[in-house]
Amino acid sequence: MITIIIADDQTLMRDGLETILSLEDDMTVVSTANNGEQVYNLVKEHRPNIVLMDIQMPIQDGIRSSEAIKRDFPETVILILTTFSDEDYIVEALVSGASGYLLKDMPGDKLIESIRDAAKGQLMMPASIAAKLANRLSFLSGTSRRFFDPSKAPSKQTEFTEREQKIIALMIKGKTNREIADTFFMSEGTIKNYISVIYGKIGVNDRTKAVMYLKKIFAE
Repeated sequence: MITIIIADDQTLMRDGLETILSLEDDMTVVSTANNGEQVYNLVKEHRPNIVLMDIQMPIQDGIRSSEAIKRDFPETVILILTTFSDEDYIVEALVSGASGYLLKDMPGDKLIESIRDAAKGQLMMPASIAAKLANRLSFLSGTSRRFFDPSKAPSKQTEFTEREQKIIALMIKGKTNREIADTFFMSEGTIKNYISVIYGKIGVNDRTKAVMYLKKIFAE
């Protein structure tokens, strides 16, 4: 059973999430909180598997609360669930120890799937968030080798990790996410995260276009 605490200062959001999650046989909401200080105390009391954490809350925000929880209860998995997609928030949340960064406009079934994957130790974030994070990390690292911008000549490419290059090779061969996951003995959710980062590095969000661009890059 996945035990969950919901932290959000909006009553409607808390109640709605609790209703949705309580319908799942493998999940139970053990408590809810409306501020960062309260959620810390509730984690101390209940020791949940997952905390769904909003960022902007009174008394103590979700970032500071996440830092405190991960410091004292490192086994607790924190998923940020917010309306804010700012790059600074994303970086701060991951630095604070969050295992995922989700947006409140995501479908309910995707949220449930993300909670299950996070409980298994996977890093969770939608493609749009992964793309922003990849762009920020690329900027901070100052790496420009192999950078590819679809609006420019394909000769300007981005740097990919060894694992990303192996995944790209299988994408180019037409392998599905499931087939790629089986190849690396990973979950399909983890492969989706890798592919989201790859999308972010080349500036596209469509698999067909991505494969077309990647073929050009690796043909050089």
